[in-house]
Amino acid sequence: MNVIVKQSFLVLILLVLSSGSLAADKWPAEPPAEVPADWGPVSANFEEIDYPYDVHFLKLRRFDQDMNMAYMDVQPTGRANGQTIFWQHGMNFYSEAYTPTLKALAEEGFRIIAVDRIGYGKSSKPVIPYNFNFVAANMKALLEELDINKVAIVGHSMGGMVVSRFAMLYPESTTHVAMVNQIGLTDQRQSRPWNDPYGSDLAPASYRGILAGHRRYFPEAWPPAHLEFVRRQYGQTLSGEWPRLTMVRRLQGGMLYNDPVVYDWQHISTKALVIGGEEDGLVPNFPPLAQNVADELQNSAILLYPGIGHAPQIEIPDQFHNDLVRFLKSDPDEPASDWK
Repeated sequence: MNVIVKQSFLVLILLVLSSGSLAADKWPAEPPAEVPADWGPVSANFEEIDYPYDVHFLKLRRFDQDMNMAYMDVQPTGRANGQTIFWQHGMNFYSEAYTPTLKALAEEGFRIIAVDRIGYGKSSKPVIPYNFNFVAANMKALLEELDINKVAIVGHSMGGMVVSRFAMLYPESTTHVAMVNQIGLTDQRQSRPWNDPYGSDLAPASYRGILAGHRRYFPEAWPPAHLEFVRRQYGQTLSGEWPRLTMVRRLQGGMLYNDPVVYDWQHISTKALVIGGEEDGLVPNFPPLAQNVADELQNSAILLYPGIGHAPQIEIPDQFHNDLVRFLKSDPDEPASDWK
């Protein structure tokens, strides 16, 4: 039996990110052109970043290494509905970044297991051959540790690739699958050559480069509080561990090329929802590619928001949460086309 270690944290970041007034006071309306002078290092495992719920750690032994996978087990605050959601974050994020969504789902009666995948957030950052089978196996190990037999799985961005692989490998454990602005919608091996992650010098990303990446999420107004995520990502480049963190990030990014999930969808029979903003700045031609995902899935529906970008949970949180909740509460044995 794996050992789970429990650690408690404060709720400061929840207040900063979920309160419009605090966010407006703390952050400028537009990000500064240059890195703020008072930004300092951020630790590799986010020791100084407070999470809104208790953080636990699942001990794993993978690739002959000991690893800790951080997660929050969020209990329902509304009337419990008996359903559990397994939430998967995107490439640039971790579980804490979805605090408003976790809160909204808990208010609807869901229990939510929100992980920091290995290599992210408060979890271990090993230099290993990352792949989606590894990630899915870690998800399954956590469910077994918590004695959870059935979950609805939701993944944003790269998390959509994670839940695609999990739904294919473990259909008996999955009641619903929702893919929110999933990336990896094509097999990149057909369009560009392989890139050796060890083949060039390790240089930390610049503030401008990190900011530009985050700006691509939002086709219209920049949400001021989002600058906190830029600060954290940039802050890790100032830590003494940035060479290892840079290599980990390269290896994680290589998953999109080396381990595509485009051949998984046709094997997924779980009730599925493809959902997201049409104006996705990370995926050219997102609407037709998203439609292709829905067409490949055996039992799916699609819902795209015009004028919205890569993060509908930030741009239109109320509408997104309402739609997601309706899908997750729908009968898993009914056709996905009937979920509305």
